Amino acid sequence: QLRKIEAVRKMIDKTGRDIRLEVDGGIDAGTAPLAISAGADVLVAGTATFKGGPDAYADNIRRLRGA
Repeated sequence: QLRKIEAVRKMIDKTGRDIRLEVDGGIDAGTAPLAISAGADVLVAGTATFKGGPDAYADNIRRLRGA
């Protein structure tokens, strides 16, 4: 999937327009830095945020922000 992100980033950059690339699906603390390096601007991390129930939400978000 990283190749898809890279390919879309190249297409966006060729337009010369300010277009943000959002990636949704499979984003967690391990994949977030890879997606950003591939060209993503915005990440959607649903499952990674809510895994483990309400007591884990804050730690999950900290891990994502630190990625």
